[in-house]
Amino acid sequence: MNTIVTKFGGSSLADSIHFKKVKNIIEGNSDRKYVVPSAPGKRFSKDFKVTDLLYLCHAHVKSSIPLDDVFKLISDRYHTIVTELNLNLNLDYYLNIIKSDIENGASADYTASRGEYLNGIILANYLNIDFIDAKDVIKFNKYGTLNIKETYALLKDKLSQHERAVIPGFYGSDENGEIVTFSRGGSDVTGALVAASINANLYENWTDVSGFLMADPRIVSNPKKIKTITYGELRELSYMGASVLHEDAVFPVRTSGIPINIRNTNEPEDEGTLIVKNETKHENTITGVAGKQNFTVLSIEKSMMNSELGFCRKVLTVLEHHGVSFENMPSGIDTVSVVISDSNLKNKTEIIVEEIKRSCNPDSVVVYPNMALIATVGTGMAYSKGVAARIFNALAEADINIRMIDQGSSEINVLVGIENDDFEKGINAIYKAFN
Repeated sequence: MNTIVTKFGGSSLADSIHFKKVKNIIEGNSDRKYVVPSAPGKRFSKDFKVTDLLYLCHAHVKSSIPLDDVFKLISDRYHTIVTELNLNLNLDYYLNIIKSDIENGASADYTASRGEYLNGIILANYLNIDFIDAKDVIKFNKYGTLNIKETYALLKDKLSQHERAVIPGFYGSDENGEIVTFSRGGSDVTGALVAASINANLYENWTDVSGFLMADPRIVSNPKKIKTITYGELRELSYMGASVLHEDAVFPVRTSGIPINIRNTNEPEDEGTLIVKNETKHENTITGVAGKQNFTVLSIEKSMMNSELGFCRKVLTVLEHHGVSFENMPSGIDTVSVVISDSNLKNKTEIIVEEIKRSCNPDSVVVYPNMALIATVGTGMAYSKGVAARIFNALAEADINIRMIDQGSSEINVLVGIENDDFEKGINAIYKAFN
């Protein structure tokens, strides 16, 4: 018998209309046995996410400001859902406890987690299936990091006692029973942990988009949908900002080899995107194009650099001393370039350059600000000739100068550095070269 774990994002549970869609989806396949909900998201563009309102409640209490008005927005939101679904549920019982806890100094993690907690209770009631509190099965250690071994053991034991159940996403508890949350979007992680713990056949992640697109639709007009993508490709594209899935959610299911299916709650007939461990068919040369802006490149040149022991270590020591991490570090015989996000670099460029000059005695250090990185990703690239040439020709024809080139040993990613001003034009040029 197959087992499917389904996770529904905040947009999929924003109101009673979406709750009804979720119920139809779950009841449409008897293999969908375990459901992981997020807190209600936005119903319209200027709406508030419930989690944001809960954080605001916590901030009010910390600043000794009454939270009544904000909490009423939360209460009304949930009451509307329960009323419109005609549920026989004493919602005030839970709301009163939560409000009292927040007013009495509950932690930010506890406060934020109550959105998923309440949605989980409501959804379990609506589906008429069991409710399992995530604090009892998702465990963190005293340092706030996930205790995977204990979590898997608890989940496996608990789920074996429930044929079907709702487990709220985003939070768990530490060894003292205190609520601990994942980072925002962490319900994806909860769903992956549930799937991995029972070795599910499939992990479905339902959201408001029909999977991954080959490029950002805000940049490329009507980009093609990605039908199948590997975990490795997902990692590369997610890192460059092209993710509809919490980055950490990949790892629990990747280890177990469980496929992930990104589906659209509003278009359940769409097959979405399937994320798999390995892909044997390579119908397309590339899988996707993604990128990020606002980088600075430090180009360091020194004759006979390749024969000087510890040169790159000295460069990285300077960055470490100033608390600056780097994104990429392509090198040649006599040159090495360090790519740094402007958000990390801040106003430290001048002092870092001077320290590199003192520590490394280079022939030159050239600073290239206002840079963008574009990644062209695809497992099919390793089996196709002339991919890099097509990328470079496309950029040349678009009159775009390439400042940096890097290709990983996996051969599934070609990275180019260009000017910020050419970013969108560059994305379009590369996309069109392969489509």
